[in-house]
Amino acid sequence: MTVGTAFKSWFRRTGSEILGWILTVAGVILIPAPGPGTLVLVAGISLLSRNYVWAQKLLGPLERRAIEAAKFGVATWPRIFLSFLGGVWLVGLGVVWWISPEIPEFSILSVGFGPELPAHGWGTAIGLWTSAIAAWGLLAYSVVRWHEPRGPRTKAHSNA
Repeated sequence: MTVGTAFKSWFRRTGSEILGWILTVAGVILIPAPGPGTLVLVAGISLLSRNYVWAQKLLGPLERRAIEAAKFGVATWPRIFLSFLGGVWLVGLGVVWWISPEIPEFSILSVGFGPELPAHGWGTAIGLWTSAIAAWGLLAYSVVRWHEPRGPRTKAHSNA
């Protein structure tokens, strides 16, 4: 048995399970944070679905809901345009978090903020930019896969 074959065999069971659990936990943590938390969570659950029935049962409804949401999101050109603008917004926020301008000091529920942005710096900026790229990629895929163009518009001709 070669090293490559042994590694593939190990990854099919153990490695994919370890990676699945890491992605699932990271996805749960990332859902409220800026970044592609939901995508990471679904990726982890899909890896775990190879070995666990509960993950298979969870993945089916997630997949159906994701397809329904994608079809709804690309049903009209204004929705597609607004989704694209959402990615532009994420890029802009990434630039702001990268630059990290000073903000006024304030507190919410006795938690102080300022003069720096919370979680400022390159890490958050890269997370936001990664989210924008993922969103645009999924938007492009959804448009190609599920956008139903309207039929050709015919003009009424008058013979008068």
